Amino acid sequence: MTTDFATSTETATERARRALSRIAEVDRPEVWITLRDADDILADAAAVDARVAAGRSLPLAGFVVAVKDNVDVAGLPTTAGCPEFAYIPTTTASGVTRLIDAGAVILGKTNLDQFATGLVGTRSPYGAVRCAWDPERISGGSSSGSAAAVALGIADIGIGTDTAGSGRVPAALHGIVGIKATLGVIPTHGVVPACVDYDCLTVLAESLDLATKAAAVMAAPDERDPRSRAWPTDVRLAAPAQIRLAVPRPEDLIALCAEYRDAFDATVADARRSGIEVTEVDISPLLDAATLLYDGALVAERYAAVGKFLETARVGADPTVAAIVASAQKPAAHELVTDLDSLVHTRAYASVLLDGFDGLLLPTTTEHPTIAAVQSEPVVINRRMGTYTNFCNLLDMAAVAVPGAVTSEGHPFGVMVVVPGFDDQVAIDIAARLTGVEAPQFVDAGVEMAVFGAHLRGQPLHFQLEAIGARFSGRVHTSDAYRLMALNTAPPKPGLVRHGGGEGAAIAGELFRVSEAGLGRFLSTLPAPMTLTSVELSDGRWVVGFGCTHDASADGLDITEFGGWLAYTTS
Repeated sequence: MTTDFATSTETATERARRALSRIAEVDRPEVWITLRDADDILADAAAVDARVAAGRSLPLAGFVVAVKDNVDVAGLPTTAGCPEFAYIPTTTASGVTRLIDAGAVILGKTNLDQFATGLVGTRSPYGAVRCAWDPERISGGSSSGSAAAVALGIADIGIGTDTAGSGRVPAALHGIVGIKATLGVIPTHGVVPACVDYDCLTVLAESLDLATKAAAVMAAPDERDPRSRAWPTDVRLAAPAQIRLAVPRPEDLIALCAEYRDAFDATVADARRSGIEVTEVDISPLLDAATLLYDGALVAERYAAVGKFLETARVGADPTVAAIVASAQKPAAHELVTDLDSLVHTRAYASVLLDGFDGLLLPTTTEHPTIAAVQSEPVVINRRMGTYTNFCNLLDMAAVAVPGAVTSEGHPFGVMVVVPGFDDQVAIDIAARLTGVEAPQFVDAGVEMAVFGAHLRGQPLHFQLEAIGARFSGRVHTSDAYRLMALNTAPPKPGLVRHGGGEGAAIAGELFRVSEAGLGRFLSTLPAPMTLTSVELSDGRWVVGFGCTHDASADGLDITEFGGWLAYTTS
C-alpha cells in the first residue's frame, strides 16, 4: 500500500479503521506483542479529528504508528521481547509522546529481536517475524515488527531502535525508509537500553517525506535523557547543489552476496547519471571498528543493560541473546579502555576520510536470508548482516537508509547515506536526490537571511552560502520601502537601501536559512561596502538581509525600476 500523504484527505478515524482492517486481512500475528483494543484506537482517532475540527494544526494528524516493544507507551506492557521482563510503564517515551501530541495514533507494540539484540528478527519467544513480501525470509531485526507493520500497509510510521543497524537493516529488506539520526538528537528516554551509549530511536516509513516529518517531530533534547543533544549552532542545513559522495573500494564490498553487489553497482551508476560525483575510498578502518560492538569489550554495555536479569535463567530468554549477553561480562576494564581509544582514532580517520565529501554511500546489509538459514547459523549470518551498519553509532555518525536499485530478481535492495554527526539534513537531502524526490526539512534551526544579488543561486558568490550549509527557503520580495543600486564593486553587486514606505519598490530576492554560527562566519568575512541588517519583506516579516553603506549607494546606479538584480543583469 502506498499513500500520497501530502494530499490525503483521510480523517484519523478513517486511517485507524483502514489499519484495523489491514491487520485482519494480512493475518500476521507475529508482528505484534501487544495490539491495542480497537475501541481504544478509534477513540484516540476520534479525539484527533476533534482537535483538527477545533482548528488545531497537527503535522501528523491521524497517522497510525507501530511502536517497537522496547519503547514505553504508558499503560501498555513493555516486554523487550521477553515475557518475564514485562512491566507496565506509567509514562510514555518522550519521542512517542511527541508523535501523539502531533496527532499520531498508536496501534500497539511490535515484536523484536529480544532486548534489541540482533539484526534478524527471529530471536523472540513471540515468534520469528516474517518478511512482508516473502514469508520464507526474515523481516530483519531487531526492529522487525515495526518494519513489517509499515511494509504490510498497516502502520504509516514504525518506531524502532538502532544500535547496530536495527532500524536500517529491516528498512532495506522491505524497500522502505529508515532514519537513524545522530546520537541523542531523538531522546532515548523511555527506551529499554541495549548499549546505552549507542542506542537510537529510529523512524521507519514508506516515504522519505513522512519518515523525516516524524523524525523532526521527535527531535529535541529532553532533560530526562542526559545523553540527548540539541542541534549545534553551526549545523549544516542543506547539501550543496553539486554533491560529492564517497563509496567503498571493491575489496571493501566482498561481504556482499552477488545480487546485492550488482544492485549496489547499479545504484552507484544511477547516482553518477544523476550528476553526483562519486569517488572510491578506503573504509576498511570503519569496518574494523564495526567488529568492536559485539566482538570487543564494548559489548559489556549489553551486560550492564540486562545481564543481571538474564543470569536468573529466565524461561523466556532467547538462547542466542542470553549467550551474547552472558559473554558480555567477560571483558576486563583495560580492554574497554583500549577499545574506546581505538574508536577515538577511527573517528579521526573518518573525519579525514570524508573531508571534501558530503557523505558516504554504503550498502545497508549484505544479503536477505531465509528464516531457516538464520535458524541454522544464527550468529554467523547476523554478524555478517551488520558489516556496514555496526560502526555508525560507535563513530557518532548519522545515516538514512533508502531503497537502491532492485536486484536482478526484482527484490528490494537498500543503501545508506552515512554522514558525520549532526549532518543529518545533508544525508536526507542526498537520500532525496538518490531516490528522485523533493528533499524534506528535518533540522529546525538557524535564522532566515535574504539575499538580492551576487549570492543568489547561480550567481558568482552563491558558493559562500553553500559553504555554510545554507538552505533555500523560497523567493521573496521586499516591501516597497527599498531602492536598489548597482554598486561599483568587483564582482558587480547591488546595494539595497531603505527609504520610506512607498518610496521604493518590491525588490526580488531569495530567502535562505543559515545556522547561527554560519551567519556569524559569513558576517565576519563580509567585505565593504556590504552590510547585514534587518530587511522588511512584502509579507511584513523582518529578516536578516543585505544592505550597503551610504557612500557606496551614493556612487551607484539606481536600478530600482528593474525590480531585482537578475532582471537588471539580463536586461
